[in-house]
Amino acid sequence: MSDLKVLIRHDEIAKRVAELGAQITHDFAGQSIIFVGVLKGAAIFLSDLARQVKLDATFDFIGVSSYGNRPSPKQELKSGWDSTGEVKLTKDVDQSMKDKNVIVVEDILDTGLTLTFLKKLLLAHQPRNLKIAALLDKPSRRKLPLEGDYVGFKIPDEFVVGYGLDYAERYRNLADICVVPRQ
Repeated sequence: MSDLKVLIRHDEIAKRVAELGAQITHDFAGQSIIFVGVLKGAAIFLSDLARQVKLDATFDFIGVSSYGNRPSPKQELKSGWDSTGEVKLTKDVDQSMKDKNVIVVEDILDTGLTLTFLKKLLLAHQPRNLKIAALLDKPSRRKLPLEGDYVGFKIPDEFVVGYGLDYAERYRNLADICVVPRQ
């Protein structure tokens, strides 16, 4: 798929991630935080963001999957895909979140279904604060009213890859965020 089109260049991403890190450092000055990365897509964003935060911070990870009859990757590109709204936990956090400052780190805020599920799940752990950091936001696809607290970029309804986001498990390693053309 050599016809990928760059949507956001790596240098723009790095600049915005540094700004988000500075904002988190300011908002939680003198406190410690736990970053909870949503597997697998948020791993690269989490790594870069954590290096920009000048606070005592630890990592944890959580995994989820959405139910629905997912089409083949080519069909998904052409006509899109919407899950049924059912989200299943595949990996829970390993450490206590009670009375801690927790920042959920996600690659993309899309329909809001996954992050609404995760927010409810993590609030049950009784954190002191629960915030959402999302590299990308597609507000045009939102099904549930949810906003990120730290958002990198608002993007149009395009199928994007790179910087952790994939197409059939490929392209996560691209430095830029690229659009996969709908064929």
